[in-house]
Amino acid sequence: MFFGEFIYKIDEKGRVPIPPKFRREIKERVVILIPGVETCVMAYPFLEWKKLAATLTTGSVTPSKLRKLHRALFATAFSLNIDGQGRIALPTPLRDYAGIEDDVTIIGANNYFELWGPGQWDEEKVTSQEQAWQIIESLERH
Repeated sequence: MFFGEFIYKIDEKGRVPIPPKFRREIKERVVILIPGVETCVMAYPFLEWKKLAATLTTGSVTPSKLRKLHRALFATAFSLNIDGQGRIALPTPLRDYAGIEDDVTIIGANNYFELWGPGQWDEEKVTSQEQAWQIIESLERH
């Protein structure tokens, strides 16, 4: 499980450390990165990515919608190995998409984690925290 918030500098080669607490959860030392719905990068340990991929092969979605979904997710995904110093090289297309330049905020999100530009994360954190309590209260009523 991934939780917490960590801020790191990106080095001159575009590498960013994975928080040590997170590395312990990534047994296979491989992460899959995809553009997030919001302007962030979502990072899945390989085994979690396989679980997600398996859920996207069936369901009540039409075959044409499923093909589009597969293209959107898998064509923009990057598979990265964690190096000996616990870092990954953040691909330029994903850095550009998320507005990540010199600093990155890495946040835990249960079974995956996200990489954010610090300014974007500060804004999203306020919104998420406000809405989280509303969501929790709505769940309690059911």
